[in-house]
Amino acid sequence: MAGIDLSGIARVVEDLVLLDTIQFSLPGTGAPVFDQDTGEYVYPQAEIFYEGRGAVQVASSPGGVSSLPLPNLPWSDETTSRYRALTPLSAPIAERDMLVTVVAIHPGGDLALIGRQWRVTDPGVAGTLSAVRITSLDQVQQTREGGA
Repeated sequence: MAGIDLSGIARVVEDLVLLDTIQFSLPGTGAPVFDQDTGEYVYPQAEIFYEGRGAVQVASSPGGVSSLPLPNLPWSDETTSRYRALTPLSAPIAERDMLVTVVAIHPGGDLALIGRQWRVTDPGVAGTLSAVRITSLDQVQQTREGGA
């Protein structure tokens, strides 16, 4: 019995959904180095793992944000925001704790997403019938620039 060939469907999904450019990177390792010219500490350069077609989508309703604490743990203001990255099946499988950054947005898309980051929470959803690679993400907490 022949299996189902999803390659045609994968191309259609890629053309309809993977409209933006996203980047998977491993944060640079090591201590920051003082830059004499700028007077600032510079962190080691991140290692780019994948940059190409992709999309980032919320994986649950906005009310689906869960926060800590867990039983017997102190309260934390960190939340877990469920998102997912979609990439072609040809993209490498991301590692846990990689950073996903939106690099470019398609015409008519939300330009506020450029530079926004998420952290990979799992290596990726696996299945024998897939049209795109799905990677679970948690939004990196945003901070205000110069805020009080």
